[in-house]
Amino acid sequence: MVQPFTKLCCPLNCESVLVLDGKTWRCDNGHSFDVAKQGYVNLLPVQNKRSKDPGDSKAMVQARAEFLASGFYQPLAEALTRVVLHQPPQSILDAGCGEGYYLRQILDAAQASGLSMDVVALDISKWAVQAAARSDKRATWLVASNNQIPIAAGSIDALLCVFGFPVEAEFARVLAPNGRLIMVDPAENHLIELKQVIYTDVKAKPYQLPITGASWQLTSEQRITFTVTLPSNQAVRDLLVMTPHLYRASSEGRSRAEALSELTVTVDVWLREFVTRD
Repeated sequence: MVQPFTKLCCPLNCESVLVLDGKTWRCDNGHSFDVAKQGYVNLLPVQNKRSKDPGDSKAMVQARAEFLASGFYQPLAEALTRVVLHQPPQSILDAGCGEGYYLRQILDAAQASGLSMDVVALDISKWAVQAAARSDKRATWLVASNNQIPIAAGSIDALLCVFGFPVEAEFARVLAPNGRLIMVDPAENHLIELKQVIYTDVKAKPYQLPITGASWQLTSEQRITFTVTLPSNQAVRDLLVMTPHLYRASSEGRSRAEALSELTVTVDVWLREFVTRD
């Protein structure tokens, strides 16, 4: 059975265990956190926010949801699912879950195979977590940061970080012995055609590991590359809006991309597994 994860910790420094009481998570020190009507809980204290509305905006989340729902990244989702489930975890954390596209694919496959696992997912964007929680009730959905993961130490068997921001110390803390960190990161030619439209100078992205600490060991690595044709102006706009290039490009570069009626792009990513060294 795929079910919500319950080993949560209070984010307000006391780090006490949280217990779900009806629609409220409570700790022994009197701190409480209500489950929102969409089905998520906000465990990101105000003092830990770097901005009033951190993470992806509502527009970015909507664009990504529409883009991914069109199936353009389906081969990547299938490859990620195979890697996660070849060694079925009893507990899984999606750290930087966005609107939940990749996790839903994994959970669908797990259920179809009759696997059991406890599932938790977090994102710093409340808009992303709201969208994820509305569409799937099988996970515990959290507004939280990778810098302070409100989850018990050693309680996660598989930790996903898909196009995310790893925090090595926190990832190592929440992973169980022999737990796996599974990461997806851009490779050299990822979205190269879009970059050539919006930038005047496109520099090659050097090969580098996303985590470099001595406590981590790379256990598998595969490069996944395929092309997709975005058949409409809206699909091109969605891709631009859902990526960091929306903010990195000049107004002229954005205008060039927004004028396109179609675009064929290369998806080029690294899919890697790490474990912590003893």
